[in-house]
Amino acid sequence: MNSDQLQTARAQYLRRRWFLRDCGIGLGSIAASSLLSADSSRVHAADAANPLAPRQPHFPGKAKRVIYIFQAGAPSQLELFDHKPELTKRDGQLPPADLLKGYRAAFINPNSALLGSKFKFERQGQCGMELSEVLPHTAKIADQICLIRSLQTDAVNHAPAQMMMNTGSQQFGRPSFGSWSLYGLGSESADLPGFVVLTSAKGTSGGASNYGSGFLPTMYGGVPFRNAGDPVLYLSNPKGVDAETQRVSLDSLNRLNQMSLQAVGDPEIAARIQSYEMAYRLQTSAPELMDLGNESKETLDLYGIKDPKDANFARNCLVARRLVERGVRFVQLFHEAWDQHGNLTGGVKQNAVDTDQASAALVMDLKERGLLEDTIVIWGGEFGRTPMVQGGNDGRDHHNRSFSMWLAGGGIKAGHVYGQTDELGFNVASDPVHVHDLNATLLHLLGFDHTRLTFRSRGRDYRLTDVHGTVVPGILA
Repeated sequence: MNSDQLQTARAQYLRRRWFLRDCGIGLGSIAASSLLSADSSRVHAADAANPLAPRQPHFPGKAKRVIYIFQAGAPSQLELFDHKPELTKRDGQLPPADLLKGYRAAFINPNSALLGSKFKFERQGQCGMELSEVLPHTAKIADQICLIRSLQTDAVNHAPAQMMMNTGSQQFGRPSFGSWSLYGLGSESADLPGFVVLTSAKGTSGGASNYGSGFLPTMYGGVPFRNAGDPVLYLSNPKGVDAETQRVSLDSLNRLNQMSLQAVGDPEIAARIQSYEMAYRLQTSAPELMDLGNESKETLDLYGIKDPKDANFARNCLVARRLVERGVRFVQLFHEAWDQHGNLTGGVKQNAVDTDQASAALVMDLKERGLLEDTIVIWGGEFGRTPMVQGGNDGRDHHNRSFSMWLAGGGIKAGHVYGQTDELGFNVASDPVHVHDLNATLLHLLGFDHTRLTFRSRGRDYRLTDVHGTVVPGILA
């Protein structure tokens, strides 16, 4: 190539680059303007230095933060929360034929015999809420919680139902409730992620999609914390790298990233800058957070923690309280152990032993510290269990037509039972609450009109509730 050809090629390259990057109405600027517009992503140019800075919701919310205790695997509402004497009376009988018209079960023959509850129920608290005998600690907070007995979902298998509950869709790729909350409100913590994930038992069927950011910038995704070793993988410096060297290297890298951000306006670059800075601060804040050595014996006993170093559900509940104290916006606990297709009696008993005390302790601890009034605590799984038997005489299949969960804290009507199922616990009899309705209500408590908290992706505006959802006034204080 001669010099004239080189100059011509260079001129063409510069013209292309000028149009795509430097032109005020170029494609890069148009894309950046769309991605950073207030209506699309609520990420403002003024927030470029700190994209996770706290932001105001649509209206003053009753709650500022969320702790979501996700009991994956589907706890049996009929053994825990929804007392059905008639079901017990008809134990071993076939269900009425008209009840099963058009019904599709996940794994069992719908004509399987009815199965009464394996446990006794008693009224608890001043509100008289009926709860199972395997929940003696939840009984102590009956006057603090709102028990919803009329939940419904579209999915019949674990992974799709978990994603439905957490993202509003059975499909992969949608942002989780935690991500939408962080996206809308920002974070009040400078040294910890705004959305933290803690796991006990085994990993969830839906995997990282349950706490991912989907098409939102990755800075809004949940960050899993581990109970052993570094709280976050690769948090410690490698050998030979001291704090000063790391800081110099990080400053140089950030300058390069800032140049790219100014040039193309890609919010993923801002997310990268934020993640590097957060990782640097986490090296101090995360180990301190996970060290329960300064918690009192009374607090450890409240949660049922015998050894503060043991990795279990109780420890995660206490860490959740410590996280919200430090300004973390959204904490999600995953505990997948409730899939009792068989061994229903023993499985539910053991799961209650593992989770009941710490769940109740978290509510009591938050209330004692003045945090419950503006923190929402959610306890529940992806669907319920059938009134019919599976696995001989001691198991239940998946059931999406009716199930239960409880809420407590900011703006929730305390000591209240909402909705009811029919006498066999098969269908919702009054006040149905779809997953979309639940999510619309939770966003309302955080100060958002769920129809306006949107993000433009692939040519249209998306939201947590898709095109559905109605706020449920009956569970609001």
